[in-house]
Amino acid sequence: MKQVIDSVLQSGVDRGAVAGVTAIVVDRDGVRFEGGFGRREVGGNADMTFDTVGAIFSMTKAITAAAAMQLVEQGRLDLDAPASDVCPAIGAQGVLTGFDADGQPITRPPATPVTLRHLLTHTSGYVYDIWNPSLTKWTIATGAPGVFSLQKAALETPLMFDPGTDWEYGIGIDWAGLMVEAVAGQTLGQYLAEHLTGPLGMSDTTFSPTAEQAARTASLHARLPDGGLTPISLPAAEAPEFEMGGGGLVSTVHDYGRFMRMILNDGSLEGTRVLRAETVQLMSSNNIGDLRVKMLRTEAPTLSADAEFFPGEPKTWGLSFQINEEPASTGRPAGTLMWAGLANSFQWIDRQNGIAGAYLSQILPFADPATLGLYLEMETAVYDSL
Repeated sequence: MKQVIDSVLQSGVDRGAVAGVTAIVVDRDGVRFEGGFGRREVGGNADMTFDTVGAIFSMTKAITAAAAMQLVEQGRLDLDAPASDVCPAIGAQGVLTGFDADGQPITRPPATPVTLRHLLTHTSGYVYDIWNPSLTKWTIATGAPGVFSLQKAALETPLMFDPGTDWEYGIGIDWAGLMVEAVAGQTLGQYLAEHLTGPLGMSDTTFSPTAEQAARTASLHARLPDGGLTPISLPAAEAPEFEMGGGGLVSTVHDYGRFMRMILNDGSLEGTRVLRAETVQLMSSNNIGDLRVKMLRTEAPTLSADAEFFPGEPKTWGLSFQINEEPASTGRPAGTLMWAGLANSFQWIDRQNGIAGAYLSQILPFADPATLGLYLEMETAVYDSL
């Protein structure tokens, strides 16, 4: 396995698919493969290594969901009670139905309350403006801040549909993170460190990197029209009001491998239990009924291309993972869990075969064909070598 993955990932660096990449493959008992290739910044001298830190963006979501499910186990949160019982602002803007002659939004109350299950499964009606033209128009009309401002007002958007009636990717898990904070009486980062990432030994997974971690951090890159890469940076939030449970963590593939091994081991890692086995089974199961995952059509091409993993194949959603319903071309079986982060980081968890993997590159736009293709090559190489 090491020889073939080394070859695949080094080839990706050599042809410019990535400036640098780190990857890990784990099973229930430990690490099967771990490595880094290329540079932390294109043209730079610092190597990508297994302990290189990167922004994992929406790979944060599964970690936040696990924290919320700990509180569900304790009876402090309820998957199916109105989420507004915990955070009154959830759903308060109503459902957007259109715009009046002056371009101002028209809303109505939702037919049913938003629940934590809706938030964790992207069936709440909360969406991202990156992939939704109506929310983009609402944001322009109201002057509302964007989610990366880390202003709580950025989450107080209208719903795009009645809860439970559709699937569309969105900010629901940012709200779930605020629910964790409200119940626990801690910031989300404090809660994770005490109850999840700390007990799992994920010492480089944080919302607030130390100077030492910052020194190990890979640069973000943009794909140029000629296929090359250039370093970029996203503007920092000026006065953050919350820690983004939907996409704010930095981490390493080594740390994320420990989280994936916990899921493979039904909530336990090396003698430390953080979730019950039945909770992990629920998180790994279809929680959206007859709804199915759909392609994300971009409204912001510099941030994301049109995005869908294994297009045309049916996919459902757990708490909070995409689940493919058919075997995929890479070799993963039906029922495999996965998701990704905006800067083209990816993870999959195959509970049937007891194997999982994570891949970290730092490239925009999301679903960039070159780095996504390299990740799929890596996953295929893993299954070919089993």
